[in-house]
Amino acid sequence: MTLSFTHHWRDELPGFYSELSPTPLANARLIWHNAPLAESLALPASLFAPEKGAGVWGGEALLPGMLPLAQVYSGHQFGVWAGQLGDGRGILLGEQQLADGRRYDWHLKGAGLTPYSRMGDGRAVLRSTLRESLASEAMFALGIPTTRALSVVTSDTPVYRETVEQGAMLMRLAESHLRFGHFEHFYYRREPQKVQQLADYAIRHHWPVLQQEADKYVLWFRDVVTKTAQMIARWQAVGFCHGVMNTDNMSLLGLTMDYGPFGFLDDYQPDFVCNHSDHQGRYSFDNQPAAALWNLQRLAQSLSPFIPVDALNDALDGYQEALLVEYGKLMRRKLGLFSEQKGDNELLNALFSLMASERSDYTRTFRMLSETEQNSAASPLRDEFIDRAGFDAWFSGYRARLQQEQVDDATRQQSMKQANPAMVLRNWLAQRAIEQAERGDYAEFERLHEALRDPFADRDDDYASRPPEWGKRLEVSCSS
Repeated sequence: MTLSFTHHWRDELPGFYSELSPTPLANARLIWHNAPLAESLALPASLFAPEKGAGVWGGEALLPGMLPLAQVYSGHQFGVWAGQLGDGRGILLGEQQLADGRRYDWHLKGAGLTPYSRMGDGRAVLRSTLRESLASEAMFALGIPTTRALSVVTSDTPVYRETVEQGAMLMRLAESHLRFGHFEHFYYRREPQKVQQLADYAIRHHWPVLQQEADKYVLWFRDVVTKTAQMIARWQAVGFCHGVMNTDNMSLLGLTMDYGPFGFLDDYQPDFVCNHSDHQGRYSFDNQPAAALWNLQRLAQSLSPFIPVDALNDALDGYQEALLVEYGKLMRRKLGLFSEQKGDNELLNALFSLMASERSDYTRTFRMLSETEQNSAASPLRDEFIDRAGFDAWFSGYRARLQQEQVDDATRQQSMKQANPAMVLRNWLAQRAIEQAERGDYAEFERLHEALRDPFADRDDDYASRPPEWGKRLEVSCSS
């Protein structure tokens, strides 16, 4: 089968990018590729066995039809306007057109210097590349919208971060890499016609049903707000903390993207900060919903030259409801509730209060709760709490609530186990795989990837256990 690549961004948005090719690494070699994703894209196996070097995965070759470019955008970073940013180490190689009409950007991260690298070196390191490949595929398996990882390449090129590390590249796929920062860039350059041109492009390719609507821009922005709110709700439900929610890292399509200093909750700490560089806690776990709304407000400002301010504010007013509706649905599933009743929020908040006071493990708590038998006062979760009396009081009310559902235990437990993963990508698991990979042993990295593809399956290995103490103290920064 011949792969087909299109160039809509290049052809329709002149002035929104710079044309350039990747800069290959020294002695690059492919160490992993995403076989299930490759199969879904009808990619031939021969692509992953290049005759020499790393081929397209290492920026050494282009596939027929690829016309590489780096996109320009700007953004607010930690609440401060940072000016022009852009693809400083990534290059869009092309847009794969599938037979069913879907289209995916092939974006090579770590591909070398671009006009937007600023003070950077245009490179990625093996550590961060492995983390992103693991995280994006973990999120996909959890049912959370995300970019995808297709391949990882390592090399002998030294890259200087806190220490000297191995240069690497990751092929990232997404339906689009459109960011809030794309719109901000031209708004702050006082080029509103280009902001509108970008909106037209987004609607034409990603919201085509709205093209003929008289109020298409308003309907489009409302959907962007809704998609963003739903993404954040899904993050909160699984205990995921992004760590660097700058406007240039926010996807217009509501995809989780730009994995850096992310972290899944181990102990339940509402104010958990996963980014060692976030000294003010701007992107703490409990502040993510507010941070996303702030980012949407910045996007709305950029759209104000051609969308009435009242309409933009009205759309923004829908953010909280969209977030709470999605979050409520997800948390009821995690609690095993099939109906919505008064008092459910209090039940959930009381559990969170217990968990916070004892630093209960977020993922294990909800997974163990899935074993509850509504007619039995015994619970394996009880032994996880020091405050037995407090847990018993909460659990009595919880069992009474379950009994109101009139759903048998087997049905409810099965549903809960599909909402409460047995494992998530804890930082210590990623770190263990990375340390072995940096020594040339990729077995644990591959084993972890395989396990993350089925996060809801019962397991009795250390992937589902509490982290060791050293695993809770890992510091992850923006260079990760």
